Amino acid sequence: MDSTLEAKTSRVRDILRGHRVLVAFSGGVDSTALALLSKMAADETLLVTVASQTVPSSETDRARRVADELGLPLRVVEYDWLGNPALVKNPPERCYLCKRALATLWLSMAQQHGLTLVVEGTTASDMEGHRPGHAALVEAGVVSPLLDAGLTKSDVRELLRSHGLSVAGLPSGACLATRFPYHTRVTAERLAAVETIEGLVIRRFGVRSVRARLHGDLVRIEVGHDERPLLFDSDGLDELHRAVRALGMRYVTVDVWGYRTGSMDETL
Repeated sequence: MDSTLEAKTSRVRDILRGHRVLVAFSGGVDSTALALLSKMAADETLLVTVASQTVPSSETDRARRVADELGLPLRVVEYDWLGNPALVKNPPERCYLCKRALATLWLSMAQQHGLTLVVEGTTASDMEGHRPGHAALVEAGVVSPLLDAGLTKSDVRELLRSHGLSVAGLPSGACLATRFPYHTRVTAERLAAVETIEGLVIRRFGVRSVRARLHGDLVRIEVGHDERPLLFDSDGLDELHRAVRALGMRYVTVDVWGYRTGSMDETL
C-alpha cells in the first residue's frame, strides 16, 4: 500500500478510533473497506445489513459471507421498502427519502446497542452527478469516513487487495429502484423482473456489470463499456428476447454506450 493511501486510511482510522461503531454494510467493496478499518481502530464494530425488496437476495447472502470473512458480527434487519408510499411513487428525490429512512433505522439500532457512531461507505468517487441521498445522511448525522478522508474507488480496491479480501474486484452495485425512470411506480413484479433479467445476462453472457432499465414495455440493457462485445451472441440474444417476452414486456434493447452510474438521472 503506497504512502498516499496509507495516509488516507490513517485518517479514516482516526475518525473511528475510540468509538463503538455501527457500519451500514452491504458486503460491497466500499462498506467492506470501511468495516475493515473499523475493525482495526474502533472499540467495537457492528455490521448492519438492511434487507428489502430493492436489494437482491444474493447481496444479503454475500454480506453474510463477507462479515464471516472479516470476523465481525452482523445483524440483518428487514425494511419494507414497498410499504413506504413516498418511495413507491419513485420521485426524483427518491434516494433522499430512502437514505433518510435508512438513517433513521441505523441510528435507532445504534441507540439500542449502545453504539456511538454510525458510518457508511460513500467514497470520493461517488460524489459526481445527482446525489440527493448523501444530503439526507449528512442531515441525519451519519458519517462517511472514506469520503471525508478522500478515498476513491480505486483506493478502496487497493486496500482490499492488500488484505486479500474476496470482494476486491466486485463490480459496483445499486438498489433495484434505480432501474426505473422517475415517476414510474415501483412494484414487486417490476423489481422481480429486473432481478431476473440481470441474472440471465450475467449467466448467459458472462458479464460482470449489468443494469436492466425498464421503460414501460421496453427493457434497456447496459453492460460494462469493455464488456459490450460479449453481448454479440445470437443464441444468447434470442434467449434474452424470449425471457423478456415471458415476463410480459415487448421489447429488449442494448444501450450501445454501456453501463454508467446514474443513467436515469440524465433526464433531470
